[in-house]
Formats: sequence, C-alpha cells, structure tokens
Amino acid sequence: MDNKINLNNEEINTSKNIDINNDGNLDAVFIDSDNDGDADTIAIDSNDDGFVDTVSVDSNNDGLIDTVAYDADGDGIADTVAYDTDGDGRTDVVAMDLDGDGDVDAVAVDYDGDGIADDYAIDTDNDGDFDSDDL
Repeated sequence: MDNKINLNNEEINTSKNIDINNDGNLDAVFIDSDNDGDADTIAIDSNDDGFVDTVSVDSNNDGLIDTVAYDADGDGIADTVAYDTDGDGRTDVVAMDLDGDGDVDAVAVDYDGDGIADDYAIDTDNDGDFDSDDL
C-alpha cells in the first residue's frame, strides 16, 4: 500500500510540513492520519506569527472537510467553528465565542443551504445560557 498523498502534484508522505516563506515557522501542516490518500487535518498559520489560526478536519474520512476552526485572536482557542453536518460541502452550523472566554456565545444554523442562518441563538448576558433565539 502506498501511503502518499498528492499536494500540488507533489508526492508526499502521510504528513507534510510547509514553510512557504522559509522563515523557520511552519505555515501549513497536512496530515493523512488514516493513510487513505486524503488530508484529514490541515493546520494553517495564516498571519505568520508561529501559531495555528485555522484547522480544517475531515472527521468522517470521506475526503471532504467537515469542520473548520478559526482562532482569530491568536490565543490558541477557536473563536469560530464551522460545521458541515450533512456532507454537502457547505457550512450548516457556525458556533462563535464572541468574547474570547472559551465558551460558545452564539450559534447559527442554515437548514436550507442558502448561506443565510435560518435559526440562531445568542448568550447576550454571558451567563452561559442562550438568551435570545429565532427558533
């Protein structure tokens, strides 16, 4: 069995670390954890600060990204997580930590796949319970 994946027409082993600008910090890491030829996890440092900003995961091993976590403020905790729950390649659920405390403050759900939230819930007073919703 060949344990290689193809990235930009370059044969690579089950893990590939990339330093695009040769500054010594990794800019991207591609991991094929189940050796099926598809990257299951992609971690990216988009602002070149040495810390991962975005992690994309194919959790069900179908070759499509199911979950994307963004760390916009660089604290190592995802501020926004987008999920494709039905496997159609589009985000269905977005969970957000609006105040950076590590707790989900808002959730938006797009049932019909039009890119517009059909339902949402928000914790406006930061007590851990959703206060307003469109359910």
